[in-house]
Amino acid sequence: MEDTNTLHLLWTNADLDTSRLMVMMYAKNSILRNWWENVTVIVWGATARLAAENPEIQEEIKAAQQAGVRFSACIACARELGVVDELEALGIEVKSWGPPLTELLKSNEKLITI
Repeated sequence: MEDTNTLHLLWTNADLDTSRLMVMMYAKNSILRNWWENVTVIVWGATARLAAENPEIQEEIKAAQQAGVRFSACIACARELGVVDELEALGIEVKSWGPPLTELLKSNEKLITI
């Protein structure tokens, strides 16, 4: 059965403004304002490097995590970009996301792609 209180944000856009003013802002406020009970940001592609290297985004990630947002990154992307250790040091889970993303889509779960 579909979980109507869970949202996944597939974060693929590494633009700093979009990352700060959409992904991080919405994810954090979704928890703080009780719009969603569970929010997971999926770090995919170039956003893995942005998260690993940009101090401003790292602060945004920490604030979102403190609010209760979960972060999980694509292991293939993190390996390709050489940032697995950096992401894990930020408290970001790093795993294979292909099968779980496919299941989310097939199950019509709530997913925003940015």
